Amino acid sequence: MNFSIFYSTLFRVGYFPKAPGTAGTIVAALVYWLLPNSFFESINSNFVVLGCVLVLSFFSVFFISKAEEKLGHDNGKIVIDEFFGYFISVVFLPKTLTILIISFVLFRIFDIFKPEPVNMLQKLPAGWGVMADDLMAGVYANLVLQVLVILNFIK
Repeated sequence: MNFSIFYSTLFRVGYFPKAPGTAGTIVAALVYWLLPNSFFESINSNFVVLGCVLVLSFFSVFFISKAEEKLGHDNGKIVIDEFFGYFISVVFLPKTLTILIISFVLFRIFDIFKPEPVNMLQKLPAGWGVMADDLMAGVYANLVLQVLVILNFIK
């Protein structure tokens, strides 16, 4: 297996037999939970997390594009996009178990149902579409969570 496929499948998580995108999101949620709380406590640290996610997402497009040459366009085994999309859904929010669970559910809903412009972004060429639609799904989930936190529906 070449590195582009290994990386794009989130180190083979994408080969999970049922719902590989959900499996990739579970891995992201676990990594999020294991990261130090300090990564999400200040505005500055959240900007660092966001910057890392965006830079790694940008570079991931190259590996996704190479993996698509062997696996096919937007193959379900490619789940690195779910990993980074999930992190977009939790940045600038308090790190709590409630946020972890609700962000997981919301991110999967937006990723699966692809409301506009998520669906439109998916049509971008090569790895760009694969990554962009998940990042936008993460933005949608994050916006919903921000409103719920501001309204004190969740903490």
